Amino acid sequence: MSNSSEILAILEYMEKEKQIKREDMIEIISNAIRTAAQKTGISGQELKVEINPKTGAIKAWQVLTVTDSIADPYTQIHIDKAKLYATNPALGDIVYREMDPGSLGRIAAKNVQQSLMQKVRQSEKERIYDDFKDSIGDIVSGTVRRYEKGALVVDLGSAEAIMPKRECIPSEDYAPGERIRCLILDIENTARGHEIILSRANYKFVRRLFEVEVAEISEGIVTIENIAREPGYRTKIAVSSSDPKVDPVGACVGAGGTRVKSIVRELGGEKVDVIKYYPNTRQFLEECIKPAQIKTFKAFPDQKRIYIEVSEDDLSLVIGKKGSNAKLTSRLMGWKLDIEREASQDYSMEAKLQAAAGSLANVLTNLSEHQLTLLANSGINSADAFEGVEEEDLIEMGFSESEAKEVLEQVRNHLKA
Repeated sequence: MSNSSEILAILEYMEKEKQIKREDMIEIISNAIRTAAQKTGISGQELKVEINPKTGAIKAWQVLTVTDSIADPYTQIHIDKAKLYATNPALGDIVYREMDPGSLGRIAAKNVQQSLMQKVRQSEKERIYDDFKDSIGDIVSGTVRRYEKGALVVDLGSAEAIMPKRECIPSEDYAPGERIRCLILDIENTARGHEIILSRANYKFVRRLFEVEVAEISEGIVTIENIAREPGYRTKIAVSSSDPKVDPVGACVGAGGTRVKSIVRELGGEKVDVIKYYPNTRQFLEECIKPAQIKTFKAFPDQKRIYIEVSEDDLSLVIGKKGSNAKLTSRLMGWKLDIEREASQDYSMEAKLQAAAGSLANVLTNLSEHQLTLLANSGINSADAFEGVEEEDLIEMGFSESEAKEVLEQVRNHLKA
């Protein structure tokens, strides 16, 4: 069992180095000694423990119940003997018999050590929130330590942080010891205490990179209106300027592309499209799909939906691989996009949609005319056109989750046949 000088040294160290209050440490050590009494094999034994906060001296007493018949000498004391420790004791009274805390031996010492370590870990976890709460949304540098259940553990110097798999860029892989820059996304309160959550996949990471790299953004001249991102593949960012003399796109790109190239390097080669924002919906869309040109434009504000036609040469450019370019444009604008090939003069849009719907009806036998038109209106006019289409895409078009599953199942069966 630790002597008074050791206890005092522990109290002073914890108070100075770990910022744990002395009274808290005294309570922890006292509880550890009491717990040790239970581990000595003396079932039911109860102790009263006091530690002098100035000297570290420990005193311990057995807590005994006064009785006239002893059944358990570790919890009871005869009334005649109780008179040695109390004045005029009565049956049922509690008396305290002083004992040597050192008699508890190594079990008590081990208990104290374990309790102290647990308190230190808990205290450090609690300090994480205070130290990092004002850094949420900032970019930090750290050292990769290890992968733990798919998450990346990063050492930030004064604390370890976690980058969950969902917040990692899929194409990136890190080895222990590598330096990494991340966004402090949040501080979560878990069963193990506060945990710093990092991200490289969140769109806020790109936003913060631009805020750091582009002085005009930090000065409030250029504003980031919106960001749409597919981590590891492409980011679209819409910017505007409060000063007509400042080109927001040029400010973000930098002379010779230096600013945006720096951000692209940080993102591991992820493509970044900087687009000038316009409050006018058509004008903004035209800016988003450059160099493609809109041939037909119809907006349905109540549905937040836009229908456009582009030339055959521009169609693949606007839609992108597996529809990714169209999806990012849609997210950036906050409108659902229906993109179609330009109709010939003698073949109206309505007629074309009807024909496409009729063709789909041969594949999707259970769908209504309205549902078939929804698909055709989104450029899906054959079974082959479903390549890359997922349930969430169909749900965005207006299908229920069960309908979306059924549609994709019918298409798969048709293609297998």
